[in-house]
Amino acid sequence: MARESIPERRSGCPVSVSLEVLGDRWSLLIVRDMMVRGYRTFREFQHAGEGIASNILADRLRKLEAAEILTTEPAAEDGRSAHYRLTAKGIALAPMLLELLIWGAQHEETGVPCEVIAQMAENREAVLAETYRRWAERDSTPLIPPFNSADMSPGNNAEARGTRKTNRSEKAKTSSNQKTSLKGKSKP
Repeated sequence: MARESIPERRSGCPVSVSLEVLGDRWSLLIVRDMMVRGYRTFREFQHAGEGIASNILADRLRKLEAAEILTTEPAAEDGRSAHYRLTAKGIALAPMLLELLIWGAQHEETGVPCEVIAQMAENREAVLAETYRRWAERDSTPLIPPFNSADMSPGNNAEARGTRKTNRSEKAKTSSNQKTSLKGKSKP
């Protein structure tokens, strides 16, 4: 793909510059899907459950490639299709994305089991080490269980905000078969 020209910066502030590259919801969700879910193909991104239109997805993938956050490679099984891969610049977003995952789950009702987030918060360094290992080894095994939108019912939202500890223990029981070890262990 041809590299798009980078527009003139509004300011020299690092937050402003970062938001110019990653400031829309779709770009961060694509990076999340690559880093956390192990997604590599256009089809996987399109069916990630977020409802992104194909034209928006194609545009964001182009912009992320132009910003050197990701790159494309021919798929090993079929050279006609492309696989997307985070660059070193893209994988460097791991600490920020981890903190967004933890912050979102601690302050908003989400579809991620609270026990998984608690493990991530307690083991930040191990989670990041595992993320970097998977990237280096091209391991596309998902880092955390799939986000379950069933936990997002209106009743759960009100209850979750009023009694977090009870909701966490209930979610932990229902997600016991989805537990993912985040203590730096490799897959079997």
